[in-house]
Amino acid sequence: MQRLKILMVDDHPIIIEGYMNVLMATKTDDQELDIDTANNCDMAEIMINRASDNEHYDLCFFDISLPPSQDGKYTSGEDLAKLAQTKLPNAKIVILTMFNESFRIHNIIREINPDGFLIKSDLTSMELADAFQHILKSPPYYSSTVHNYIKRTITNEIYVDDINRKILHLLSQGIKTKSLLDHIQLSMSAIEKRKKQLKLLFDVDDGKDETLLEMAKEKGFI
Repeated sequence: MQRLKILMVDDHPIIIEGYMNVLMATKTDDQELDIDTANNCDMAEIMINRASDNEHYDLCFFDISLPPSQDGKYTSGEDLAKLAQTKLPNAKIVILTMFNESFRIHNIIREINPDGFLIKSDLTSMELADAFQHILKSPPYYSSTVHNYIKRTITNEIYVDDINRKILHLLSQGIKTKSLLDHIQLSMSAIEKRKKQLKLLFDVDDGKDETLLEMAKEKGFI
């Protein structure tokens, strides 16, 4: 019997319930699934750290859009995926998201290189079941939207690193630029340079932070 320990992280309980029902209904006869769930970054961090100390996860499913941790250290499923890759190096990482913009897809692949990458609008019960078995045996598995965007935009990649994502998150929380020094170990000139780069990246013509945040939110970075 193959006993599989699974972590599913999504802030919508009904979605997690749907995933669980599909996997339980389509698992092979020799598979036994033990599934833990978390609805936010704080819960997921606790479970990942606990697993690294006492047990393990074979697969971790992360939604990208999640409520941030109370300390602001983890702001998305991307952050949790990186934590899991560090704490649980043998776990297979699966990303599920509604975001389907090409640069968002490329950014996730470059930052995380997940074992599975599924766009929720692509998913049927059958595809989730197929993806699960494929990821176990021969990762990676990318859903159709991911494949199509990679083919079309392979030379048009937008990359936002951890520091830039943290700047965007802090600004979105109402923190002023001058106060970013309290949260990010960079000089003010380096922070200003990164903000300018972000505005160029997101085609912000008016130079306003508000417009930058609107564009970043529209593209799924906040």
